[in-house]
Amino acid sequence: MILAGDVGGTKVHLALYSFEKGSLTHVRDERFPAQAYAGLEVVVRRFLAESGQPEITAACFGVPGPVRNGRLKLTNLPWELDSAELSRNLGIQHLFLINDLEANGYGIPELNASQIFVLSEGDAGAIGHRGLVSAGTGLGEAVIVWNGKVHQPMASEGGHCDFAPRNETEIELFRYLHRTLNGRVSYERVVSGIGLKNIYSFLRDEKKMDEPAWLRERMQQEDPNAVIGEVGEDGSNELCAQTLDIFASAYGAEAGNLALKILAVGGLYLGGGIAPKILKKMQDGAFMKAFTDKGRLSNLLVHTPVRIILESRCALMGAAAFAEARAAEVSGQSVRAASAQQA
Repeated sequence: MILAGDVGGTKVHLALYSFEKGSLTHVRDERFPAQAYAGLEVVVRRFLAESGQPEITAACFGVPGPVRNGRLKLTNLPWELDSAELSRNLGIQHLFLINDLEANGYGIPELNASQIFVLSEGDAGAIGHRGLVSAGTGLGEAVIVWNGKVHQPMASEGGHCDFAPRNETEIELFRYLHRTLNGRVSYERVVSGIGLKNIYSFLRDEKKMDEPAWLRERMQQEDPNAVIGEVGEDGSNELCAQTLDIFASAYGAEAGNLALKILAVGGLYLGGGIAPKILKKMQDGAFMKAFTDKGRLSNLLVHTPVRIILESRCALMGAAAFAEARAAEVSGQSVRAASAQQA
């Protein structure tokens, strides 16, 4: 059995996978509130106990931030993770920590057609580097390098690069955020769950757009991002609609930036939890207009495929695939290959 994890600042998503006929098979998964636990080890022990203490042959956890020598200090949690320590304490010989966007990248080959939404076909037959931009609680980015044989995900912290406003409204937004944040503004402050709330506040407080009482009440009592997405897409409030307009356009611009930087002829993938929840907005042209608006290089972006990952467990699938592959390298025994031979 393979143990996979997607560790975030608010939740820890754990899952068990096996292999059948060479393909990943989901066994069980559960989400845990991260703030309620003293560390990852405690969460894993509880999950395994609730799962009947299965024998784990390999484990991998996708984590937010750069992993160095198997170690990571989380930004939004008072946790320090060490793969060697976790391996020893949990009794799992093959245990790995990788960046969460890297895990997402490893998950893409495990997806089927129903788990991907094609936003722009582009040159679907082109082979080459791929880009991954994931807007969720924060903004993650990864490069998926084509080495001539396979695609190799590489972690980055590109979501923390400087936000580059492209029109008068975005310039005003930048000035508002520069003032309220007391300094530097990154793309994550605009293209993320954090960003949605920032844009909304800018339009309400700086541009003086009307926030009716019913909307204010919903924003206070419910998940603000879910409210913005729902109300913005159904067109019942202009404040939410314009928030989504600015968000989608900035998202497209930054996705196009990454595609240019790595020459992503193999496609640009959108991960994270936001895009699947606002598919109507993602399809209305605002995203793709900004994505392809690159001057003399626009034609290159027009031919770049753009795909939205619909599967919420993509990072878990990638972590499981990585764990099996690395364990096979070390042990010389591949669970995936053995299951394929039994088919």
